[in-house]
Amino acid sequence: MGSHRRLAPTSGFNQGAGAALCVLSAAAAALGAVPANAAPHEDTKAEVDRLYAEAEKATEAYNKADERAATLRRQVGDAQDRIARQQERINTMRDRLGSLAGAQYRSGGIDPALALLFSDDPADYLDKASVLDRITAHDAGELDDLQSAMRDLAQERAEAVGELAELERSRKAVATHKKAVERKLAKARRLLNSLPYAERAAYARASRAGGIPDFGSALPSSARAAAAIAAARSALGRPYVWGANGPSGFDCSGLMQWAYAQAGMHLPRTSQEQRYAGQHIPLSEARPGDLITYHSDASHVAMYMGNGQVIHAPYPGAPVRYDPVGMMPVSSVTRV
Repeated sequence: MGSHRRLAPTSGFNQGAGAALCVLSAAAAALGAVPANAAPHEDTKAEVDRLYAEAEKATEAYNKADERAATLRRQVGDAQDRIARQQERINTMRDRLGSLAGAQYRSGGIDPALALLFSDDPADYLDKASVLDRITAHDAGELDDLQSAMRDLAQERAEAVGELAELERSRKAVATHKKAVERKLAKARRLLNSLPYAERAAYARASRAGGIPDFGSALPSSARAAAAIAAARSALGRPYVWGANGPSGFDCSGLMQWAYAQAGMHLPRTSQEQRYAGQHIPLSEARPGDLITYHSDASHVAMYMGNGQVIHAPYPGAPVRYDPVGMMPVSSVTRV
């Protein structure tokens, strides 16, 4: 566990350093802290970093809304299938009772109560169900079944209407969060383009993946974690794409979800939910494969690789790469 002894001095998450780091994003870690006598261009880069951090928060909100919309779409589809089956059952029951009515007519007349089946207003017929006591016990049972089926169908339709309304609200939430992300990213791009060429090039170099760091000798906590690590490593260098969960591009939580999916485990979609996907442990006990969430709102997530290093999808323009675990204030460490 020698690699873990190195975490304490390098992580930067003791109480004294935590407050100083709370305003930095993943990009700021690459650029370094802005000095007190920073030039206007340094202020511009700091603003870009802030916008990227805000865009990531909006991205996680978008992911949550999009996941909810997908769930609702499945629920609405299931409800529509149930309604169709129930309607088919009702049609079959009415056809059967219609045949019974025809037989009664041919044998000497149709009971007035049974004739109500063929009224223009079935609901009115159900309201007059008190006449069932004038029908034979068998016929009454058939009509009771029809009455129950029609009430079930009405309830299914009412629930489907509610789910459709919620789906529409969720779609609007997705659109709202998407616009928020796009506005922040567009402003960040404009600011970057306002920098002199040399500084833009330096920013781009800082955003590129570096070499493979020394991960030490710490072992993953499980075979599943080892498989997720291998998947995350295979994504090294792939672009950050907001709202994406692979395989060609990722946002931060999308990378974690995809990597663990390759290991046969489903993680929730957002970083806020992923922090509760397993057991919380101290940072000093982190092992490869553990999830590290950042900031008090858990708006960023990475995978611990060992020896104070993580792999993550940082922000637009920066591909999946390795960074120090202390790049931002740690919110939690989760072993899944």
